[in-house]
Amino acid sequence: MHLNVRAELVFDFAAGSEAIVSVQAAHSRDQTVLSERLLLSPATEMVQDEPDARGERRFRARFEGEACIVYEALVDNGQRITLAPLARKSNWLSLPQDALQYLTPSRYCPSDRFLLFANREFGAIADGGAQVLSVLDWIHDHVDYTPGVSNIETTAERTFVDRAGVCRDFSHLGITLCRALNIPARAVSAYAWQLDPPDFHAVFEVFLDGGWWLVDPTRLAPVEGLVRIGIGRDATDIAFLTTTGPCMSVSQSVNVAEAAGAVAA
Repeated sequence: MHLNVRAELVFDFAAGSEAIVSVQAAHSRDQTVLSERLLLSPATEMVQDEPDARGERRFRARFEGEACIVYEALVDNGQRITLAPLARKSNWLSLPQDALQYLTPSRYCPSDRFLLFANREFGAIADGGAQVLSVLDWIHDHVDYTPGVSNIETTAERTFVDRAGVCRDFSHLGITLCRALNIPARAVSAYAWQLDPPDFHAVFEVFLDGGWWLVDPTRLAPVEGLVRIGIGRDATDIAFLTTTGPCMSVSQSVNVAEAAGAVAA
């Protein structure tokens, strides 16, 4: 599937602010960036980092006052396959080394506090894809998508108690439950086709059958229409903007559209 993505972010930065920005489509085996354009207005000093081990790309820049960041890309995410119930869970000895960090608790995903619940609720289900799909069903049945009930400090534990949240909270809870079942799970920020209203989207992926599978616990966007941006242990790692000083959001727009018949530029 070929998708056109566009993000336009306008912020008012304190004098001399430095920022790490993650809005560029990631590089991965199932996602190819065919063409892209990054514009900063006013023009400013910038360092473009190479893709990290996960394929995420960031740039660093110095901003002052009102500044606009525009990113546009044409992305081919192939024929992405949805998670199958028979996808197999790997034992720890066969996991790739870089997947091990996604088994343990992190700031927003205290999976060690969910061991009893996860094994009581999902332990009788066949290991692997069937367990993950059951976790997604449980979240869908027990957690309401409700903007405004959570904030940047909300953890999966709080979402479990409140039974409400937004995409970030849904993903943190899904990651937490999967890790409690010994399934590597990591957070993903994404552009999402057909997401309404359009915005950056938080989903997650699990390591099964020797590879990473994207899932959307909110069920608000089809998996085949997701374009990865950032990948990490939880929201701490996938923020689209991190700054050394205070800044205020002036405006933000995110758009994703199918590009039928697109060719590489």
